[in-house]
Amino acid sequence: MLKFPYAISDFYTLRTQGYRYLDRTAAIPTLEDAGKQLVFLRPRRFGKSLLLSMLAHYYDINMAGEFDALFGDLAIGNDPTPEHNQYLILRFDFSKVSAKGDIEAIQHSLFTHLNQATLDFTQRYQHLLKYPVNVMEDALGSLQSLVDVVKNSGQSIYVLIDEYDNFANEVLVHDVGNRQRYYDLLESEGIVKTLFKIIKAGASEGKIARVFITGVSPLVLSEMTSGYNVATSIYLEPRFNTLCGITHVELAGLVEEVLQDCGQDAVQQTSVLETMKQFYNGYRFCEQPDSALLYNPTLAFYFLRHYQQACSPPRKMLDGNLAMDASRIRYIANLPDGASVIGNILDEQNPVVLPYLENQFGIEQLHKLQHDARYMVSLLYFFGVLTIGGLAGELDELRLDVPNRVIYALYVEALREKALPDLADRRQVEGLAKQFYQTADLQPLAHYLESSYFSVFNNRDYRWDNELTIKTAFMSLLFDDTYYIMDSEAALKRRYADLLMIIRPDMRRLDALKDIVIEFKYLSLADLGLTAEGVRGQSREALQQLPAVQTALQAALRQLRDYQQVLVEKYREPQRLHCLAVVALGFERLIWVTLG
Repeated sequence: MLKFPYAISDFYTLRTQGYRYLDRTAAIPTLEDAGKQLVFLRPRRFGKSLLLSMLAHYYDINMAGEFDALFGDLAIGNDPTPEHNQYLILRFDFSKVSAKGDIEAIQHSLFTHLNQATLDFTQRYQHLLKYPVNVMEDALGSLQSLVDVVKNSGQSIYVLIDEYDNFANEVLVHDVGNRQRYYDLLESEGIVKTLFKIIKAGASEGKIARVFITGVSPLVLSEMTSGYNVATSIYLEPRFNTLCGITHVELAGLVEEVLQDCGQDAVQQTSVLETMKQFYNGYRFCEQPDSALLYNPTLAFYFLRHYQQACSPPRKMLDGNLAMDASRIRYIANLPDGASVIGNILDEQNPVVLPYLENQFGIEQLHKLQHDARYMVSLLYFFGVLTIGGLAGELDELRLDVPNRVIYALYVEALREKALPDLADRRQVEGLAKQFYQTADLQPLAHYLESSYFSVFNNRDYRWDNELTIKTAFMSLLFDDTYYIMDSEAALKRRYADLLMIIRPDMRRLDALKDIVIEFKYLSLADLGLTAEGVRGQSREALQQLPAVQTALQAALRQLRDYQQVLVEKYREPQRLHCLAVVALGFERLIWVTLG
């Protein structure tokens, strides 16, 4: 049975215990040519730690005797570079540094980690060191001692730093409105900047041969520039787009193996691949629009491991290991202008376009995060909840997209939590949504929207565009990836349905669920020539007969007839399909009809 390396980032374990390894060793010569000191950024859980582990085993002088066993059948095995197994490997993992407490507590945690890494290094390479390394309370002094001893012993170091920005990002994201700890950590001669000054000096003096740094965002990198301004950033280079992540061809091969074990055929394989594409695909990390789109490996392995065991997809498409990404979206949503930025991101008819990604997030620029949409959107890209969708407009600007349905759900949930901070309200909404999934009866949901939700949702944070506001309100109430593949502005033969709710393939066995497509129209009070009181004072039946309302309903029904034909042809279950035309009268009332 295929063994997936879910949550395993140790290259040696993968290669010696029979786990499937997706070979990235062909990139080693290109990485060597790219520079001596490299910075590579990718979102969380994208395989950065495994990449570092592979490099560590490739270059480690202690692993020379196991080179053939570890690399012999991989791309690099037949033609290794001259530098293989030539270095002493010094590894740091800053995800182990606690971001809790004041600056002294963070420094203590960092120094503890640095000293532990130094001790581990001396134990592994003591047979090659001619002098003892002086490990002291000041861990920066310990590091200086280590690089001096290695140099004087005639050896060279390859420094690998994983999640270089982890603890600093945690400080920033969880200190919304109070950034003093972040300032203390990074400004002037803070401990992070001093650490990288030592690494820079070691490299310039020939004590450190190579440095490879991974992280999520360039936030901390901006503060390192004066202390460490010698690194080459490779994270947007097209040749490294697929260095981490899973390509569609690779995923198709894995799915085929899993389904063979389950005794399932090519028809089922097509369905599984389409589901995984909707929920996990869509990441691109360079500006070339024809570069491959990638799958998040943690999510893909989460899905496939479950399928392997049950021969069916997991009920919940979001792995709990990625739930932390929601905190990144909430961080932006809670900034003064953040909610409107999130709302614009969800407007798929008007994609987010930037001339370039901002990468200067120094302390002096942090105030721009409060109000500058470009900075917020750029940071969301680095957090992995937006991706480069392609180029747009006559100036070939970058179009940033929500990569997939799993991430889209995180945006919707962020808006839902902001609009409904009380858990009891959210649970009530969940009940109304489940009722709608089974009946397609809009009455209970419409009553809740009119009586409670619109009063919250219609404020300055959410007033992006009238029809968009209504659609987003529905999305925030109805979104559920346990039962549905839900899509806003879904393409149906060159037409775009406002909200499409198609039952997941593995959930179509549940006869109670309905396929639903909704087309929205919006009429302002001025369009109606009525006041809010005048709208609220009339019955739904009377409002429906207003000429402007009838015109809007008929326009929506014409669109729905086109969608109905496409969806019936595709899913061949017309009895399950319900098409609703919904007209919002300001933020006061809803009028709807169901296509017969």
